[in-house]
Amino acid sequence: MPIDFTPSDEQRAVRARAREFARDVLSRVAKETHGLPTARERYVATRPFYEEMVRAGFLRLLVPQALGGDGTGAVTVAILAEELIGGDPSVALSLFSTSLGLAPLLRGGSPEQHERFLGPFLRTEGAPVASLAFSEPGGSANYLSTAPGTGLRTTARARGGSLVIDGTKQWVSGATGWDGTGPDLMSVACRLTARRAADRGVAVVAVPGPVEGLRVTGELDPLGHRAHLLPRFDLVGVTVPRENVLGGPGEGPALLASAFGGAAVGACAVGVMRAAFAHALDFARSDRRGGSVPVIDHQGVAFVLADVKTRIEATRALTWRACHAADRREPYAEELGIHAKVFGSEAAVQSLTELMRVVGVQSYSHESPLAGLMADALAYPLFSGGNIGFRRRRLQEIFSDPGYDAVATADA
Repeated sequence: MPIDFTPSDEQRAVRARAREFARDVLSRVAKETHGLPTARERYVATRPFYEEMVRAGFLRLLVPQALGGDGTGAVTVAILAEELIGGDPSVALSLFSTSLGLAPLLRGGSPEQHERFLGPFLRTEGAPVASLAFSEPGGSANYLSTAPGTGLRTTARARGGSLVIDGTKQWVSGATGWDGTGPDLMSVACRLTARRAADRGVAVVAVPGPVEGLRVTGELDPLGHRAHLLPRFDLVGVTVPRENVLGGPGEGPALLASAFGGAAVGACAVGVMRAAFAHALDFARSDRRGGSVPVIDHQGVAFVLADVKTRIEATRALTWRACHAADRREPYAEELGIHAKVFGSEAAVQSLTELMRVVGVQSYSHESPLAGLMADALAYPLFSGGNIGFRRRRLQEIFSDPGYDAVATADA
């Protein structure tokens, strides 16, 4: 079994471009957005930075070459995510949320659907946004449940040759678009009322923008990712052709599961930990805290830095392994993706806590980048499927399968 973590020449080039972009462009985002009073104002102020990411070709890297983009696989996306998140988590999240919104189309769309919907995302101009409208008030961890009042409450009912979508969603990145009329493409997770079985009732429907019937009812003010917009909204009589259903009958749950693969969160966790580690390391090397030697000369501090760096390397390796498995469509790719998400997200929160202790009380201020990075890291165990309500339970289901082979991930 060959094991090689050496990036290809193409991946090295992506990493170099993204690192330079994060340093020269995304590093300016916080200064431009920090003083703005509302989530929407901060989000709209990031549009020029998002447009620069599109011009740089980073959006095209999220679309596979087979569908007209420049993407060569999940490992390359993980490398890109680590670098861009390290520059600014909010704007980078807007880019990768668009990837999330496109995921059901990329995986389950027909050639005709690709032709209709992918065009804006293949160009290197403008600020095209896609979103995955999945989460609903009251939680969506049990979205497959068919008991009355449970599961997905957003419905799509047939009317002639159309589907009429009604429901309420929240925590959906990019759902308003830049002007409140919706994204260029919204992938809506809903229940087809004509079907009853859980695996056939849940579907993903492509809704191109502007979205007629989108009613924004609130804009959440998140603890972290302060320049990223997370709205609450209603879909009222949103009407699209029946042929906008993505995938075949019964494929909705699989499309949603693949969209929330998990490994991307591991890459985001690495990016945040790396940025925080660099700041704390620089502090420890240069600051004496009134003593006679730099802080790093104290073993307690050095040991914390060592532990954090170990978590960074471990999370990156696990993330790349999960992405490699996804690229090869290995049967245990989902399990590895969940491990990368759970381990990486919780490692990030633990690491930020410890690095703030290294720096001391001055880290508990918006003047220090650590406070913002901590707020950003707190989201990772919660979003893209919470670690307790969804991710660990999914592992429980995998392990409970009589056909599960506990050593298959080592043998693949």
